[in-house]
Amino acid sequence: MQEFDVVIVGAGAAGLFCAGVAGQLGLKVLVLDHAEKVAEKIRISGGGRCNFTNLDVNAANFLSENPRFAKSALSRYTPRDFLALLQKHNIAFHEKHKGQLFCDRSAEDIITLLLAECMSGGVTRWQPCSLKAVRYSDGGTDAAHYQLDTSSGTVACKALVIATGGLSIPKMGATDLGYRIAKQFDLPVVETRPALVPLTFDETAWAPFAQLSGLSLPVQISTGGKKNTTSFREDLLFTHRGLSGPGVLQISSYWQEGSAIRLNLAPDTDAAAFLQQAKAASRKRIANELAALLPSRLADTWAAQSLTAQAAERPINEAPDKALNALAERIARWELTPTGTEGYRKAEVTAGGVDTKALSSQTMESKQPGLYFIGEVVDVTGWLGGYNFQWAWASAYACAQGLAARLQKPA
Repeated sequence: MQEFDVVIVGAGAAGLFCAGVAGQLGLKVLVLDHAEKVAEKIRISGGGRCNFTNLDVNAANFLSENPRFAKSALSRYTPRDFLALLQKHNIAFHEKHKGQLFCDRSAEDIITLLLAECMSGGVTRWQPCSLKAVRYSDGGTDAAHYQLDTSSGTVACKALVIATGGLSIPKMGATDLGYRIAKQFDLPVVETRPALVPLTFDETAWAPFAQLSGLSLPVQISTGGKKNTTSFREDLLFTHRGLSGPGVLQISSYWQEGSAIRLNLAPDTDAAAFLQQAKAASRKRIANELAALLPSRLADTWAAQSLTAQAAERPINEAPDKALNALAERIARWELTPTGTEGYRKAEVTAGGVDTKALSSQTMESKQPGLYFIGEVVDVTGWLGGYNFQWAWASAYACAQGLAARLQKPA
């Protein structure tokens, strides 16, 4: 039976980064993953260029049952630290907007960096290799505590790190393995749900807007009540089944089933004042005037849905003020209730996960001795825009440092 200081389950962003750091701190590390290809989620991220972090990261950019949990790790491994690593590997990058950083060339550069860091740390990687069972015995400080039955044989280790990710994009190999291991050792798991995911609507009710599929515009999007409203200013994208785009992905992480979302389709304009000015100076159809506020296809659909057929064809200067004010109110506060989401198959991340109450914010070690959880499998979910990758790097780094200290290896 082969023995390692640490076995890391999951060869994604968090798992590979943790392995590289731990190996370079002197630990004997094995990484195993059941997937054929390494870090496939990194490869497809950011349109193939990987939005690997964000310049402006703090705990407020994350959802969790305990929002303060992420502070410790995020403060000890920052976006600037990861940028220094990119520069060490001569990887060119650029800021797209709102602090979002992407590779100039390809997401493959990040994967190559992680594998190079693992090589520098003498990390062993078995892939594809599936984990079949985990056993624990308290054999003393220096003994191997965990035995793992894998498709490549049984291995022993002093510490076990779970970096299996969430349930998002099952066709790429996502499973509930990490949650099952947590439950095996009586660790609580916060209920999981798809996050950063498109929203869907009743097919019949959505039919008038399905024809707008592919249309995009900047909006203000909100959800929640007066005391707990969450709002984002981002682009919206119409789809055949509902809404997507950055704004919707952001709000989806906060949206609760059965609740409404609110859209301001013209966030930079006082729609009521605009329509009244148009009424005083124009004889164009209302839809034609709306096209100065909204994309023309949306303006036509909006007028058709909001006005009677006769009113929609009349010039705006003949429209009653009451009708124009009602139209403006709906543009500024379109309230609609999604029936659901596109699910894990299209979710970028999974909200919920291993409860942070059972984890150390300093080391990511759980209440089960020698068992660690990092990355997406933990109940820490970032906004769209590189935040989830930064959590992967930060939680992995904190874990690697904790492993080195626990196993009494020189840092």
